[in-house]
Amino acid sequence: MDAAGINKLFRELGLTLGSVESFTGGNFAGEITSISGASHFFKGSLVTYATEEKNRILSIPYEMIDKYGVVSAEIAGEMASRGRALLNVDYCISFTGNAGPSAMENKPVGEVYIGIAFANKTQVFTYHLTGDRENIQKEAIKIAYEILENILIKNDQTPTIK
Repeated sequence: MDAAGINKLFRELGLTLGSVESFTGGNFAGEITSISGASHFFKGSLVTYATEEKNRILSIPYEMIDKYGVVSAEIAGEMASRGRALLNVDYCISFTGNAGPSAMENKPVGEVYIGIAFANKTQVFTYHLTGDRENIQKEAIKIAYEILENILIKNDQTPTIK
């Protein structure tokens, strides 16, 4: 699935989508909104690239950030659930990770967490991607499309992409 497929799927189902992005820097939102008709389902994106913005905009406590690090499943989950509430959407997807070029928080390049909040649940998926910074970002966005497709079409909450 790609941005056009997500556009079609969300419009057909009458659902809304938002995103909270860190290492992808708004690229997910950019791809989604590049497709005509996105305004019918995509309500917005928060790019909380800096740690202090995760605290200031999303109200993620510094204690939590200090305990787990911004590149973590815990922070990805908080980003998705808090983003869902702030954007008032049915589904909110989040991205945090290390796209390189060097290790961050003792996390290797390519360690990525994608969170999704919907209904009364939040799930986080962990990936270890390879390639340069741009490839890691693009692969994470592609995986996000698959996560959304699996949950919405197949009612399967375990993505097949590894």
